[in-house]
Amino acid sequence: MNSDFDAIDRRILRELQADATIPLAELAERIGLSQTPCWKRVKRLTDAGVIHKRVALLDRDKLDLGLVVFVAIRTSRHDQDWLDAFAKAAASLPEVLEFYRLSGETDYLMKVVVRDIAAYDAFYKRLITAAPLTDVSSSFAMEQIKYTTALPV
Repeated sequence: MNSDFDAIDRRILRELQADATIPLAELAERIGLSQTPCWKRVKRLTDAGVIHKRVALLDRDKLDLGLVVFVAIRTSRHDQDWLDAFAKAAASLPEVLEFYRLSGETDYLMKVVVRDIAAYDAFYKRLITAAPLTDVSSSFAMEQIKYTTALPV
């Protein structure tokens, strides 16, 4: 983490990662600051782009999105035009939660959530029409061992 951030900033970030809806008065109390200095720190962290969004985390199972699939993709195309087209197509697929370009044998990795195998098959058919792909390999998560959105600050 940038050296411009001190232990108080880190505590603020940990608290906000645990619950971004915490009232400023409670956050300030937990951190040991008065409200105005706490608000100024949160504003500075936001202005610096460290805090770039506050969201609600939803329960996949309660939304009937219980199947997590990791999709490993290989391609023989590595030019910018192909990447731009594929990245745009992947971004338009709401089932894709995460999308990475990798080193090694796998070129791209996606984390996908869907209702069931039939929904994944429909997603897969849309994915393979997005751009020319050499290989698509899917791994279905059997059990979630750890899940967090909190960064280690």
